Amino acid sequence: MGSILSVLKGLIGKKEMRILMVGLDAAGKTTILYKLKLGEIVTTIPTIGFNVETVEYKNVSFTVWDVGGQDKIRPLWRHYFQNTQGLIFVVDSNDRERVTEAREELMRMLAEDELRDAVLLVFANKQDLPNAMTAAQITDKLGLHNLRCRLWYIQATCATSGDGLYTGLDWLASQLKNK
Repeated sequence: MGSILSVLKGLIGKKEMRILMVGLDAAGKTTILYKLKLGEIVTTIPTIGFNVETVEYKNVSFTVWDVGGQDKIRPLWRHYFQNTQGLIFVVDSNDRERVTEAREELMRMLAEDELRDAVLLVFANKQDLPNAMTAAQITDKLGLHNLRCRLWYIQATCATSGDGLYTGLDWLASQLKNK
């Protein structure tokens, strides 16, 4: 009887969250997705189109859509906006030359009406590289403090080691529970 109750509690208590993960090409989106899903590093190639996986974590089922970030593909991002509850924007913290481009893409997306209720999690990725900008520097470069009426959080991460990834998911899960 106790096991039936625990199964029912698990089914009833499970929350679902649709996540859209975007960012410039080579930021580490696919590596992050499969590190979360499989717990290991997989060999990746540039994503043309998308990858979608369900990541189960702390009684939340995250459906994560990882969409390619090459400049020719970015106009297709909008086709994934509908019903998105959380946006993960991945930044290559080591790519100082393209952080302005990343900011422009992020602000363009956040202006879309379909994403008005989505919370924003920024992964300042590749923190293991010696020239990586800190999360505070990325916050300034992306203009996150200027965001009004948007819940956001930035997390320093390293996709290959997994550092910081679950802290970000904890924040997303807490936002879902607050709704």
